[in-house]
Amino acid sequence: MINIVVADDHEVVRTGYAALLETQPDFTVAGTATDGGEAVQLCLEHRPDVVLMDVRMPNMDGIEATRRIKGPKVLILTTFDLDEYVYDALRAGASGFLLKDVTAERLFDAVRVIAAGEALLAPTVTRRLIGEFARLRPRPRPPALATLTPRETEVLRLVAEGLSNPEIARRLVVTEETVKTHVSRMLGKLGLRDRTQAVVAAYESGLVLPRGHLP
Repeated sequence: MINIVVADDHEVVRTGYAALLETQPDFTVAGTATDGGEAVQLCLEHRPDVVLMDVRMPNMDGIEATRRIKGPKVLILTTFDLDEYVYDALRAGASGFLLKDVTAERLFDAVRVIAAGEALLAPTVTRRLIGEFARLRPRPRPPALATLTPRETEVLRLVAEGLSNPEIARRLVVTEETVKTHVSRMLGKLGLRDRTQAVVAAYESGLVLPRGHLP
């Protein structure tokens, strides 16, 4: 059973998502929150697997709530795909994002994907968002990148390009377990929560460039 918290300051949206999620036999909604502070409290009380998080909320927004939540996976809900709030939420540790006009089946699939520990990295929209804001707000290359082995750096590049572990394994002609080991070590050395943060770090540092931009 996947335990879920829904956080949105609009009652119709909040209750609508909760009712929709409850139609699935493997989902249960532990509670709903009207702002980020309530979401953080509900996570402490119920320890859900997944939080559906709006980013623009009063009192405490979804970015700060995402930063404070430890354990549950955060799935950001937004109206606009190229949204700086969403980018900041991904940097804060969200596992992915969906537009609010998403179909029910896509929502259900997304919840199951991140509950299973995978990052929700849409190959087009998410990387376009990260690439655009990383270009506008570049950051110095973190010293920890220098601690990666050449193979770990290569794996980071491929993760940032949106490849899954099986795809990386085929590209590098290694086993999927070997790729998982490289990914785990790379995340640990860089102090990152998951693949989404790895993609953000790769773009921000210039290790991977948005399409259309020369090195």
